Amino acid sequence: MSLHGSRVTVITVSDRCAAGEAQDRSGPILVEALVALGADVRSVLVPDGIVPVREALLAAAAESDAVVTTGGTGISSRDVTPEATAPLIETPLPGIPETIRAADAHVPGAALSRGLAGLTAERVLIVNLPGSASAARTGARVLARVLPHALGQLRGADHPPQEDTP
Repeated sequence: MSLHGSRVTVITVSDRCAAGEAQDRSGPILVEALVALGADVRSVLVPDGIVPVREALLAAAAESDAVVTTGGTGISSRDVTPEATAPLIETPLPGIPETIRAADAHVPGAALSRGLAGLTAERVLIVNLPGSASAARTGARVLARVLPHALGQLRGADHPPQEDTP
């Protein structure tokens, strides 16, 4: 399945990257993976904080089919991406972050990720991912399986036939 015709925004949330003190490593991984799936991808970099993250989410949701954030999902005092995201989600999709955390279960910090996923009132899919390069690679693999089907469903596509398994 592909994302041809889909508009996706990747938002990297990082004080250090926004200040030029560190290089964004997770955002480019996600951009590359989404472009490989055929999506039209835009990338944004913002500092941690509820206001800058929420403003970036609102702007991205106004022009995207899906928004993927990377960073700010941990437990430090500056990790507030879930808090910035939660008020925008009308339909929670907890299976996406659960699947991502399960895929990285071997990573000790994965259980500390508080990332959310869901649909806005305008039916834009938002997914929060942790900010490490490793988590971005895992998230990209999960999103490659989930996003084409999810965005197809949001456009009115029928469920593909599936065989019953015992």
